[in-house]
Amino acid sequence: MKKSLVATVACAVAVSLGMTSCKKEGIHIGVIQHVEHDALNASYKGFVDALKDAGYEDGKNIHIDYENAQNDQSNNVTIADKFANDNVDLILAIATPSAAAAAARTEEIPILVTAVTDPADAKIVESNEKPGRNVSGTSDLTPVKQQMQLLKKLIPGAKKVGMLYCSGESNSFFQVGLAKKECDALGLSYVDATVSNSNEIQQVVEDLCHKVDAIYAPTDNMIASAMKNVSQVATENKIPVIVGEKGMVDNGGLATYGINYYDLGVLTGKMAVRILKGESKPADMPIEYLEKFDLSINYETAEKLGIEIPEELK
Repeated sequence: MKKSLVATVACAVAVSLGMTSCKKEGIHIGVIQHVEHDALNASYKGFVDALKDAGYEDGKNIHIDYENAQNDQSNNVTIADKFANDNVDLILAIATPSAAAAAARTEEIPILVTAVTDPADAKIVESNEKPGRNVSGTSDLTPVKQQMQLLKKLIPGAKKVGMLYCSGESNSFFQVGLAKKECDALGLSYVDATVSNSNEIQQVVEDLCHKVDAIYAPTDNMIASAMKNVSQVATENKIPVIVGEKGMVDNGGLATYGINYYDLGVLTGKMAVRILKGESKPADMPIEYLEKFDLSINYETAEKLGIEIPEELK
């Protein structure tokens, strides 16, 4: 009996016994992306391109099952369950909520994470240097100190900063903690402005604009996905927004020092290649970081706000 017929019969038997899925032949990679926005999309594209450059091409010699959780943690859990039941060869989890769901579901399938600020702080690895289990990947930790210094340089008269983030994202809480430390060093006061769902964002930003001189939004998935709305409200109120990554600048934020999320995805893809080739295991692979940070400025937003960009930043 041919191999394909054996596989077909095995699947039929599994279905008859009430099992929900059968693993596809060949290398099967499951991808969970928490929400749709520019940074996470770029990470996924970089991952796929890195695999292709190494000879692993979707639809040819590997199968990539991409799923988007649409900013819903219950969807993350459902997708992680599906991949575990499918017994995929590798899971890529994009953003902290997706990473947490995948890590909680399986201790056997190799998991790589990306766009997670601090995997150890999120408790999905034992430590960033020695993950110690089936999870490793790349961090999108941004230069928060330089971002706050940039805020001070672009808005020298600012005295109070609004910290805008989702209360349910541990990565955002971590970054805001770093931002507050730098505010203390710069003599800036601050106030938290948290949201728990996207429907709250516009009202929270409108209220915040009456209390602060500038807003800081870290690489928060909920805020990033609604950045056009955030920037519109803030700009109408003449409040500049310093953000965590370039995609948020492209969608109306004033400026950032940030990482390139496509490059982060490429870095993650190269880690995946080593796992697929049997050269490494996640437990022995330290969390990896990008070392280059780029300055991004939205000159159109700056003009609307009446902010003149210093020559040394142009």
